[in-house]
Amino acid sequence: MKKILQIIFIAIIASSCNTTGNNGDTKNNNTMTNEPLSLTQEWDKVFPLSDKVTHSKVTFHNRYGITLAADLYIPKSAGNGEKLAAIAVSGPFGAVKEQASGLYAQSLAERGFLTIAFDPSFTGESGGTPRYVASPDINTEDFCAAVDYLSTRDDVDPERIGILGICGWGGFSINAAAIDTRIKATVAATMYDMSRCTANGYFDSIDEDARYEMRRQLNAQRTTDYRNGNYALAGGVIDPLPDDVPQFVKDYHAYYKTPRGYHKRSLNSNNGWNKTSSLSFINMPILCYSNEIRSAVLLVHGEKAHSRYFSEDAFKKLKGDNKELLIVPGANHTDLYDQMDKIPFDRIEKFYRTYLK
Repeated sequence: MKKILQIIFIAIIASSCNTTGNNGDTKNNNTMTNEPLSLTQEWDKVFPLSDKVTHSKVTFHNRYGITLAADLYIPKSAGNGEKLAAIAVSGPFGAVKEQASGLYAQSLAERGFLTIAFDPSFTGESGGTPRYVASPDINTEDFCAAVDYLSTRDDVDPERIGILGICGWGGFSINAAAIDTRIKATVAATMYDMSRCTANGYFDSIDEDARYEMRRQLNAQRTTDYRNGNYALAGGVIDPLPDDVPQFVKDYHAYYKTPRGYHKRSLNSNNGWNKTSSLSFINMPILCYSNEIRSAVLLVHGEKAHSRYFSEDAFKKLKGDNKELLIVPGANHTDLYDQMDKIPFDRIEKFYRTYLK
């Protein structure tokens, strides 16, 4: 009986997916297109261009019709006509591809992988309105859309595609690995579980009453936003810093608000997200099915990071002998954004070479 019910369910889903409008209604147009985006052609990253890679800008779309902007890095060592293993990179939460994700992508391209670093929906140079929105569903889909794009490139082996998420996009990368069987290897660096952090606060310090009050305030903000006709922003790194902030807030400031990592399109470097973005994360935990991931996963976290417990707890839920947790001695959360002496690229490369072969 259970098997029969599964077959019926799959048939219903397939039928709904294959239904198309044949009544002449132009609203049923399912053509996939990329919207034109205005992409800067100057090198405006917070890191220098490597002479070991070829860089260009590309675009691709997700299944919600949002066009994403990405930087493509191809190793100059690649042979003509060679199909490469490929990796899609994004994060941190509130950052843009010109920051940490671009550094990771370029560094992995130097090691022989074809890589892209992309701006998530609604941010950076990517499309989507309103601006500065985060979504547990759409941002997970952004990784899957990157796999769509890479899978259809002539210079990529579609059987050797991995992803890498940094900070909040580390959580999304794990969620993407749970849903997308085309992903063969996933790295989550200095990972945040954004659903858990939003709903429970840091170190799970928020109780049910506090969560209710947060919902009340956010829904009141929805009314205010609708009345005003625009979305209030919050969440950029505070500047100037009060004296009594925790050390990890000072670490964020040292990256996002100084020449080390500041970028004009970065939400964290400027005015932050739409306040009401937090609502969906409260009710939609993103790591529910991480225990069902069959592909390889590597979690990388700093020993001194305030966020270390996210990776440690996520690792406990993963199953199989192709799952690893690497704790980097002495590193804090933002060290793994850009400190080349602390980011374990040798271990990350070894992981991808093991599982993207």
